Amino acid sequence: MAGTILSYEDLRKQARHLENDIDLKLVAFSKLGAGINTPHSHNASDTVPLLSEEDTFEAMGLEIEQLLGKLTQINERMSEQPVSGAAMLHILRRHKDILADLSRDFRKINSQHVARREREQLLRPNKPDNYRPEGVNRREQYTLKENAHIYNSDRLVSDQISIAMETREHLTNQRQTFKRMQTRFNDISNRFPMVNSLIQRINIRKRRDSIIIGLVVAVCTFLSLFYVFH
Repeated sequence: MAGTILSYEDLRKQARHLENDIDLKLVAFSKLGAGINTPHSHNASDTVPLLSEEDTFEAMGLEIEQLLGKLTQINERMSEQPVSGAAMLHILRRHKDILADLSRDFRKINSQHVARREREQLLRPNKPDNYRPEGVNRREQYTLKENAHIYNSDRLVSDQISIAMETREHLTNQRQTFKRMQTRFNDISNRFPMVNSLIQRINIRKRRDSIIIGLVVAVCTFLSLFYVFH
């Protein structure tokens, strides 16, 4: 599918799909990183799993990194599309901001995981083997959840702004079209006074006919009522 030429709308759909996918994986990635135990926290009698939590964390990190690379390529391809207006510029800028936010969250989760491991290694000689800073983990998880809610709300507001800007652009184009049509009619009226005079006569005749018809209807109604009640 490398040689397939995708339209701007197709690229945008792929970008939004990747953004949602990466966002969900980052939530799971954060929970996995905050819940990993170090090897020394297991008892010696515990069975060693085929794939440890640390290996799973690294594998998920590689997967998210690949998805971020794909999203970067799609954003670059969208930027190569011809710009059709201010709404499209806003959408392209918003997709770049989302990519920057997702990349920053990914780096933040990695750095927090590394800092947590280093902190546990420093505290291990003075603490029991099963020590875990649960209070710190809860605060980190709560902060990440709040950041995810804020991020989703911000993206929803940005989508609504994009829709409003597109609607405004369409209305502006329609208004300009009507102005051009009105200008052409005025030009025709100025160039052909006879046409303008004929249109005015037609309008006067229409109004006169409407008055006559109204009078006839009123008289007929009056006569009908007079006949009924007398």
